[in-house]
Amino acid sequence: MRVEIWSDIACPWCYIGKARFEAGLAAFAQRADVEVVHRSFELDPAAPPATDVPVLDMLATKYGVSREQAEAMEARVAEAAAGEGLGYRSDRIHGNTFDLHRLLHLAKAHGVQGALLTALYHANFAEARQLADPAVLTGIAVGAGVPETEAARVLADPDAYADEVRADERAAAELGATGVPFFVIDRRYGVSGAQPADVFRQALERAHADSAVQVPAAADDDADSCGDGSCAV
Repeated sequence: MRVEIWSDIACPWCYIGKARFEAGLAAFAQRADVEVVHRSFELDPAAPPATDVPVLDMLATKYGVSREQAEAMEARVAEAAAGEGLGYRSDRIHGNTFDLHRLLHLAKAHGVQGALLTALYHANFAEARQLADPAVLTGIAVGAGVPETEAARVLADPDAYADEVRADERAAAELGATGVPFFVIDRRYGVSGAQPADVFRQALERAHADSAVQVPAAADDDADSCGDGSCAV
């Protein structure tokens, strides 16, 4: 059984959803038979590679809300993160994530994609590190098990794994994904949003039993925000 997960390192609900999915997977009796593949998705592909824009300012501008309202939005997400035992800071810097996705494809080639994604999420959300800095990214990659010389080479070459990132994004579009996290089981069952762990467990059990009933996507009450369990483009 293969589970493909489209996500973006800048998406707080992807961070939370990964933890919830892993809890659901841990409760699935046939978890040893599950292959997890992380796919690329950029929420803001037009963002500059390096920026000094605080994420709270970005949210206020993007959604047309006040700084106070943006802080309230972040507080709700922080509460959800804390519920999964995850650290969360709102003094992050908004920026482009394309290089991070390219690095994740390199990590996949070394069998440490999941470890690097976890490390990137932690660096972004729990530590608010500057992920636009190649030296910072290289250090995170090495800590996750990626050879230092290869991480540095990929970050220095903008074409390295670029096609793989674009291919993931085309596949997401073909599947109708407009937000993340987006989970697809064997290209037959879909779950959208950072659903509770038990929803993921049930989805895995249904897929394992080859049920004809497709797991419904999460209700999307506010597709323009990051406040309903998913982040939309």
